[in-house]
Amino acid sequence: MMVENLGHIVNGKSIHDYGTPIEVFDPSNGKVISTISNASDKTIENTLNNSTEAFNEWKTFSIAKRSSILFEYKILLEKNIQKLAEIISKDLGKVHDDAVGEIRRGIENVEYACGIGEILKGEFNKNISTSVDSWSEFSPLGPVLGITPFNFPAMVPLWMFPLAIAAGNSFILKPSEKDPLGSMFIVELFNQTKAPRGLLNLLNGDKSVVNKLIKDDRIKAVSFVGSTPVAKNIYETSAISGKRCQALGGAKNHALILPDADIDYTTDQLISAAYGSSGQRCMALSVAVVFSDIKDEFIQDLERKVQKLKFGLDDLHSNSFGPLVSKEHLESVKNYIDMSEGEGARVLVDGRDLLKRNNSNDGYFLGPTIIDNVSSDMKSYQNEIFGPVLQVMEVNKLSDAIKLINNNRFGNGCCIFTRNGEQARTFSENVEIGMVGVNIPLPVPTSFHSFGGWKNSLFGDLNIYGPDGVRFYTQRKTITQRWPSSGSSKGVDLSMPNNLKQ
Repeated sequence: MMVENLGHIVNGKSIHDYGTPIEVFDPSNGKVISTISNASDKTIENTLNNSTEAFNEWKTFSIAKRSSILFEYKILLEKNIQKLAEIISKDLGKVHDDAVGEIRRGIENVEYACGIGEILKGEFNKNISTSVDSWSEFSPLGPVLGITPFNFPAMVPLWMFPLAIAAGNSFILKPSEKDPLGSMFIVELFNQTKAPRGLLNLLNGDKSVVNKLIKDDRIKAVSFVGSTPVAKNIYETSAISGKRCQALGGAKNHALILPDADIDYTTDQLISAAYGSSGQRCMALSVAVVFSDIKDEFIQDLERKVQKLKFGLDDLHSNSFGPLVSKEHLESVKNYIDMSEGEGARVLVDGRDLLKRNNSNDGYFLGPTIIDNVSSDMKSYQNEIFGPVLQVMEVNKLSDAIKLINNNRFGNGCCIFTRNGEQARTFSENVEIGMVGVNIPLPVPTSFHSFGGWKNSLFGDLNIYGPDGVRFYTQRKTITQRWPSSGSSKGVDLSMPNNLKQ
């Protein structure tokens, strides 16, 4: 079977390197649908040169012109939502409605970037000292790099490059080698706008390509989303290379269910958050921490609803969620379920049952799984599983639940379900977590705010997109000026200038 080599997108054109092919699979049936090759040294050099040239041109564009081009891009994305969703479904196995939701969340960030004129107004003080004015401007950095994960091939790149470009930078995107098709399509759409060619380039490949780009002096900043070990390595390599970095890592997100919670509402929300995108979200709800008083009722309602989910079908439109991204990842998630049993936990609903029968032409499907009697000393709890697996833990006090969550090495997201405002406030103030939801299981901030966790979920000082994203992709320049009138000199004064004296 002939399979297309996807190549790279450089200076608005498709560029091909024919090294050792990296196969791209359709996760729903395990078949190879395309291949990529690592970007060669020549292609990387060509890309960096093009990005630098495009930056030097783009930074002179007026803010109004930049904004109009991004608005043009937003319209192109909206016109192509269905086509892009089909590509994501084929390449990643994500069900259609979930793919559409991902794209729409990405477009929100394009909309935010369109308002760059308002965002970059800067700061100004007139007569801050006698006849002295002072203001700050926010200047672009230059070519910047984005390294994105497999689980959101459209949304995460759209968290990065629209804002970076709006701020005046050029951008190189290195998508996941597991599913590059969706990312390539959104770059192709951008190149249909009036933006200079080379402003947004895309290079395919593995970590060897990433390392070469990070170490190059022409790259001024690095954005990354992925696993914690890789995030830590990317951050350290970027720091050694003298560039700023925001590296978002893994998670172990907890939901605390208090005795006064609405069980029917809560279980609906938790199932959506735990099993949507097959659990392949850094904000997936992976641990339910339940008060003993309501645990039996909670588990009964949860099991009843989970048993009704549809999965493992050839027609992705009929599924509640799709397959995992790869055969290797399927095996990894299965091993965590095996591990939990070996550690003494109890599997209430077993997604491995799907693996015992023929399903979807060898697709990488795993059914929804519920694991009870989980304790904090279990390795299956301590690590990110990143699959359709919900672990259940039991507590009797709010303080114990907060301590449990705070002791986990990850700090991405958490939530609480309750009708009690006092306890919700106590929880929100005391959990050491970057994003907190109250009766909301996936507290992913909108584009007007910023996304980022604490502890081992984020390496770097600034979160991604929103106000923090603007600061990350710009550098501050502060200008202080005086226009003295003729004959106003008071002579030489070697003491430190200060506002009271001037």
